[in-house]
Amino acid sequence: MKFVIAPDSFKGGLTAKEAANVMAEGIKRVFPNAEYALVPMADGGEGTVQSLVDATNGRKMIAKVHNPLNKLVNAEYGILGDGETAVIEMAAASGLQFVNKETANPLITTTYGTGELIKDALDHNIKKIIIGIGGSATVDGGAGMAQALGARLLDADNHEIGLGGGALASLKQIDFAGLDPRLKNVDIQIASDVTNPLTGTNGAAPVFGPQKGADEEMVNILNKNLHHYARKIVAAGGPDVEQTAGAGAAGGLGAGLIAFTGATMKRGVELVIEATQLQKKAVGADYVFTGEGGIDFQTKFGKTPYGVAKATKEVAPNAPVIVLAGNIGKGVNDLYSSTAIDAIFATPEGAKPLKAALADAPIDIAQTAENVARLIKVSHVNN
Repeated sequence: MKFVIAPDSFKGGLTAKEAANVMAEGIKRVFPNAEYALVPMADGGEGTVQSLVDATNGRKMIAKVHNPLNKLVNAEYGILGDGETAVIEMAAASGLQFVNKETANPLITTTYGTGELIKDALDHNIKKIIIGIGGSATVDGGAGMAQALGARLLDADNHEIGLGGGALASLKQIDFAGLDPRLKNVDIQIASDVTNPLTGTNGAAPVFGPQKGADEEMVNILNKNLHHYARKIVAAGGPDVEQTAGAGAAGGLGAGLIAFTGATMKRGVELVIEATQLQKKAVGADYVFTGEGGIDFQTKFGKTPYGVAKATKEVAPNAPVIVLAGNIGKGVNDLYSSTAIDAIFATPEGAKPLKAALADAPIDIAQTAENVARLIKVSHVNN
């Protein structure tokens, strides 16, 4: 019998690898001699670097970069087991964790450090870069990232403009000539489920600006500046990214990556499924276990358990997909289908405070996995 175990992390409790290990531990109490394929997963958000490094036996790298407030910090990224693919979470360099209520100001926060991470990856002869762009503290349209990679953003006096979304107001012209030439030979893929354009009512500033510290006046300034920036990209011979789906992701970093690095955008979970070779590992599976901290009707829209279910059913259509979750929310009936999820189980043993639930997660997840495995064993005996 073959079990494929491919969970996401249980936020605040376990990494995806740890979750896979404890699920396997529970099932092994019932099926000690079964075949197990453990594939730590992610959806392009927090934990993607860790999961892909774990799933492919890759390695973590540390680079000295500038955070959103332009202070030097150490940021991690990963190189996968193939030695040719890097995985970056932009939040490692340009994330909300670097700002607080007093310092969160998208007029000055910058993606410069994200550009530095890309540059560091290029120094390691990388051929492909996967970039997760959740959790940003910035609304600079990826301008800082472009500057770090050699693009010149010039004002009326031919001087480099400052950093941050506010500085885009003084942008007169963009010079692509100095961009790192190695970008031409690298496939950059953005892991994002966001479809917002760069500007307008659903653009980067109105939708994401407030969570990064923008008040109404700032939102209007940033929206106007991003429109101006998009026009200058076109004037310099770049693509028109203003209304491109996903361009508004991470405060417009989506637009910057597309315009300056030729990046393409794909659902995060799909990129992870590809990078981990999940489908190859799921061939011949009898049962698939997946899961994450919380599951509800939104899981259908790009979250790991649903992505794993759809992908594994394509190669092992008769293998039931079982989801273990720390919390089951509303509308999970929408997830059930013969081509997706077959059963969902909550892992916490009894009602308990969140702190206790997180502390007990390894024991509870293993126990739930064992309980499901016992049910599987009984059904096999009786058939």
